Amino acid sequence: MTASFHTLIDPIRLPTDLSKPVLVIGNFDGMHLGHQELIAKAQVLGKRQANSVVLLTFDPHPRGFFRPDQPIFKLTTLAQKADYAANAGAQGMVVLPFNAALAALSAEDFVRDILIKKLEVQGAVIGYDFHFGKGRAGSASVLTAMGNVHGFLTETVLPFSVDGEIVSSSLIRNLLTAGDIVKANRLLGREWTIQADVVHGDKRGRELGYPTANLMLDPSVMLQYGIYAVRATVDGKTHAAVASFGRRPTFDDGAPKLEVHIFDFAGDLYGKPMNVSFVGFIRPELKFDGIEPLIAQMNQDSITARKLLAV
Repeated sequence: MTASFHTLIDPIRLPTDLSKPVLVIGNFDGMHLGHQELIAKAQVLGKRQANSVVLLTFDPHPRGFFRPDQPIFKLTTLAQKADYAANAGAQGMVVLPFNAALAALSAEDFVRDILIKKLEVQGAVIGYDFHFGKGRAGSASVLTAMGNVHGFLTETVLPFSVDGEIVSSSLIRNLLTAGDIVKANRLLGREWTIQADVVHGDKRGRELGYPTANLMLDPSVMLQYGIYAVRATVDGKTHAAVASFGRRPTFDDGAPKLEVHIFDFAGDLYGKPMNVSFVGFIRPELKFDGIEPLIAQMNQDSITARKLLAV
């Protein structure tokens, strides 16, 4: 992320270098190719009007607010969202807490109270399917009409397709749930990456000849259980690795956990933040009848991972 990028949580006003922005409005979970297209359109509009480009997003995801009993599989953290927005060319990100008060705002009040009064919007870019305001009454046509009245330009971006399919966060979640890492990455425009701290495990991997860094992911993560070729980044260095995500049916069938074995690495990783980028799916999680067949399969998995990672 560039040093000048701002992430602001429900600001009273924007800093001077972000004032009177072109806003790119949406949830942006995953910051996929379709989202990047919105930012690209906003950059064109911003340059034309000499305005900054600022992402306007919400946390928690509105669906999680309305259906708390059905946690949503989030593709990105807020920190990742900010990084990806900066890389795509935005200068800042405003995060509005999605709560009962925000949910109760009418579409007109959302535009007047937040976009105009608080953020002093000069332009707005949204996806064709974006809705806002109480009961999702706000639409592209509503925002365009209000922009015409209040003096800001609204641009609605049509669906972004790859290989004949409309790119969406829901589609990418479904692909990850099915283990289709390659296609998910193609729609994201980069490797899907999770961030978590390394925690203490049962040291079983060390006994098997495959010491692992253990990461507990958010329970909402619905990634297919199985073995993956990954890249692990820690202390600023990226390493080729093989990872297992699942419940370890050969041993304890416990809570889902990500276990990462970094190739040709020795060192203490406990407590350190790690980024794990998924490159390819190797096989589903299996239950073995003993340690020896498990180790034999782990050896084969490592060979496959090295080939996928070209190391």
